Amino acid sequence: MAVGAFLVAIVVGMTGMGGGALMTPMLVTFFGVPPLTAVSSDLVAAAVMKPVGSVVHLRRGTVNLSLVRWLCVGSIPSAFSGVLIARALGHGEEVESVIKTALGVALLIAAGGLAVRGYLALVDRAQHRVADRRTAAPGEPAAVRAPDVQARPVPTVIVGVIGGLVVGMSSVGSGSLMIVALLALYPMLRANHLVGTDLVQAVPLVMAAALGHILFGDFQLEITTALLAGSIPGVYLGSLVSSRAPGGLVRRVLAFVLLASALNMFGLPNVAVLWAMLGSVVGVSVVWMLLRKYHGLSPVPERGESRDDEPEAARPARNTYVR
Repeated sequence: MAVGAFLVAIVVGMTGMGGGALMTPMLVTFFGVPPLTAVSSDLVAAAVMKPVGSVVHLRRGTVNLSLVRWLCVGSIPSAFSGVLIARALGHGEEVESVIKTALGVALLIAAGGLAVRGYLALVDRAQHRVADRRTAAPGEPAAVRAPDVQARPVPTVIVGVIGGLVVGMSSVGSGSLMIVALLALYPMLRANHLVGTDLVQAVPLVMAAALGHILFGDFQLEITTALLAGSIPGVYLGSLVSSRAPGGLVRRVLAFVLLASALNMFGLPNVAVLWAMLGSVVGVSVVWMLLRKYHGLSPVPERGESRDDEPEAARPARNTYVR
């Protein structure tokens, strides 16, 4: 169980999502944990796990604190309310099924959006490659400025409210649902900042939901302890990779995690999900190399070529701290 938690936590640290969408099914499918106990234990473990990865992103400056504040205004009270609503409805499995289906659709849309964004960035780089080399000093990339991402309070708070309700009722969505909404509201938010912001806002959100489950006595301390033993080092390692990795690499990992989470939401067998992911990795790699060649670039990035698939105007300078 600790090994499984370690692997899931690496994904959470790298992408800011996948905790509830991957950890809870793992507990139910592979370890036979009752669904309600799995949801509760996972949320309590996540309340301890997520701050570990958040510290790394905060230190690296890959967090938009303004977005975090507005998200928390809506998510904290609604997460606790979601637990109460789930208990009052008395049909948790039916409600959770509807939520997971809707979330699966949203995840597929988000994965497609990331693919389109990466392709547009590829076209942009191909078109400006010569101009960038002329304006840059010998051996240095062209100087660019970080995108100015301004918080939009009302829609951001609404996203927090909806996300909090979903998490409180199903344990799913603290990362996946929020990252879909952030991608839609703030398309210019850099991939590393998208992950860091999503991971930090999930801390108070998950804590509020976990408190509700603790008060109702739905979690088991032994399961939570085993999850923490693997998830704490895993999320720390994943966060280190994410905060140092190029945005393009993070986006690719994020897109595949979105796809895997979506297939999981639709209830596909684990074997089918595995084969689908393997096929996707091979297929996407081949298509991407063909697209690079079509646009005049080498199929594989050359030495010295940026591997960050951000549009040229969206690449922030080093050590940029977005607030």
